[in-house]
Amino acid sequence: MKPDPSVLPGLVETLEGIKVLRASGSGHQRGWNGIQYQQGLSGRNCGAQSLSVNVATVPPGAIAYAHIHAGFEVMLFIVSGRVRHDFGPDLMHSVINEAGDFIYIEPGVPHEVVNIGDGPLTAFVARSTADEWDKITDYPSRHRPAAQTPAARLQ
Repeated sequence: MKPDPSVLPGLVETLEGIKVLRASGSGHQRGWNGIQYQQGLSGRNCGAQSLSVNVATVPPGAIAYAHIHAGFEVMLFIVSGRVRHDFGPDLMHSVINEAGDFIYIEPGVPHEVVNIGDGPLTAFVARSTADEWDKITDYPSRHRPAAQTPAARLQ
């Protein structure tokens, strides 16, 4: 696993069998695919082997272009805002969620995230993989700019 320079392992306190990322140190943000992530815990900064967790913020009107989580599960809790997930083959299905809703995304389900609220969308994101983004693959989207490459989406 290649080190991610945007993950700051030094912010995590190592105690006797417990690791802590304090709120004062979690303000570090990084971006992927139109989403800003507050640094959370993952294999890169706490040694987790099969879990990662963080908080995602999607600006008003922004789209996290269609993608697939290859071989891992995702659970979200919508803290604030409204989101539409277009999902399934050719993104033919849609569901709208808002603050207080929980969402489970099975491995391999294509989906696209659209902030349909007036303000930022904030979600608590838990994954059944310790590497956060390494197993995410693009899926065709009519919204994705043709010139945008995977490398350009990682900020």
